[in-house]
Amino acid sequence: MAEEFLTFRGIHKTFGQTVALAGVNLDVFPGQVHVLAGENGAGKSTLVKILMGVEKADRGEIRWKGRMHRPHSPIDSLRSGIAMIYQELNLALHLPVHANVFLGREIRSAGVVRESEQKQRTRELFRMLGADIDPTLPTRQLGIAQRQLVEIARAIGADAELIVMDEPTAALSEQESENLFRVVDSLRQRGVGIIYISHHLEEFERIGDMVTVLRDGHRVWQGPAAETSPNEIIRHMVGRTIEDLYPKRQPQFGPVLLRLKNLNSPNGTKNASLEVRAGEIVGIAGLVGGGRTEMLRALFGLDSADVEEFTLGDVRIRVPSPHRMLHHGVGFLSEDRGGEGLAQNLSVAVNMTLSAPEQISRWGVLSHTRRERVSEALIERFRIKAKSPSQAVRELSGGNQQKVALARLICADAKVLLLDEPTRGIDVGAKNEIYRLMNRLAEEGRGILFVSSYLPEVLGMADSVYVMCRGTISRKFRVEELDQERVMALATGVEQDQSPHGRPLPQGEEGSQPCARIVSNGPSFNKF
Repeated sequence: MAEEFLTFRGIHKTFGQTVALAGVNLDVFPGQVHVLAGENGAGKSTLVKILMGVEKADRGEIRWKGRMHRPHSPIDSLRSGIAMIYQELNLALHLPVHANVFLGREIRSAGVVRESEQKQRTRELFRMLGADIDPTLPTRQLGIAQRQLVEIARAIGADAELIVMDEPTAALSEQESENLFRVVDSLRQRGVGIIYISHHLEEFERIGDMVTVLRDGHRVWQGPAAETSPNEIIRHMVGRTIEDLYPKRQPQFGPVLLRLKNLNSPNGTKNASLEVRAGEIVGIAGLVGGGRTEMLRALFGLDSADVEEFTLGDVRIRVPSPHRMLHHGVGFLSEDRGGEGLAQNLSVAVNMTLSAPEQISRWGVLSHTRRERVSEALIERFRIKAKSPSQAVRELSGGNQQKVALARLICADAKVLLLDEPTRGIDVGAKNEIYRLMNRLAEEGRGILFVSSYLPEVLGMADSVYVMCRGTISRKFRVEELDQERVMALATGVEQDQSPHGRPLPQGEEGSQPCARIVSNGPSFNKF
């Protein structure tokens, strides 16, 4: 690694009164994985956007392979041998997968795109990543994790000498992440330099050679990845230690709020049966593509499904639809926060109250005073860092955006929360806040059903766990029955452990959730 080929010197960048970067220095070498760590807003994304030509530095210089690097656009950087995988995916959803992989560098002959060759090369790239994605599919049909793999394949296929990876494993399962790490190891051996941004601290030792920590736009620490620990990195990131990333609580389970029996959907969900009780946090683990998100969407009525039996408390639901689910106290948080979860151009107050017009109306007329009062109470309760309720939600950090999305569900008085990847793409400090918020909501008597591709999160937060494998769901496990190896065995079909007919075992049978201290009077749903 003696040959230095990427150098940042004295990089400054401000946005109005906000200092995003304050004289940052950084060196990356061939065959090195240089990890950038820091909370949301620390300056990581701004630094790499300057490298890619998305932003311009106010002061400082970048040298690439001995020359000044002043790109006007990401295309300039790509032509120079620098590729980036963005956290917020940048795909043409109307095009087929292979067209996105080769977008801007199509394989042509006499001016005509050679689609068959592109498809074959795309298959080879996915095989390298350990992914099974049809190159001919329209990209809009892919889930978030599969779209992320398309971005990764595009960068790897460009034969870049430096690749910037911004949260590449945020939506990947453990197995898919390990496949990516093997690809990174291969790239490192070929002399490719990598800038790796991640909030999964345990990845640093596995994948990183050097770690640089940014805080409030300053470089506060740098050192070899092998000579530090996640706790040390957290201390440098946030200026304090977070002793218990997954805060503990004493669960108190009440009556069943949601019971599902034999849900089948065209998207591949097969005979899914589950239940969620008041005060219970239920995790759904499994591989990306195993049907977890699809089941949650069908359960909320976003996608069509056939259900043998579906009850919310004492109410029987014949055909789920978003309107019915909201009316009966079920809220849904999409994994696609930017595209589906929030109206980015609208204010914090409007986003919070979108699903509860009755809370901010008087005699059917919108009351701006009520909306202001409701949103201020939610901002205080959820500890959202915003200048005011009128601030555009796009201006908030990822963690605060996620809090706004959760606050919207509580504003609508949701008794059951369906959360798809609730901490995707947010930093460790914000994750800890989201976990504490989930615990508080469960303690109020709400039921939480959440999907996560991050197994430590499932095992750290859930009281009970279901595991999905190719559209089918396991029996209900006590979290103490599981470890990461057993979850992976269930998710890949190596271990078969389902209740008869795919139904959850009733109370008292082997493998069912043991009786906890019961909330005798049922859940309480105080709004604020």
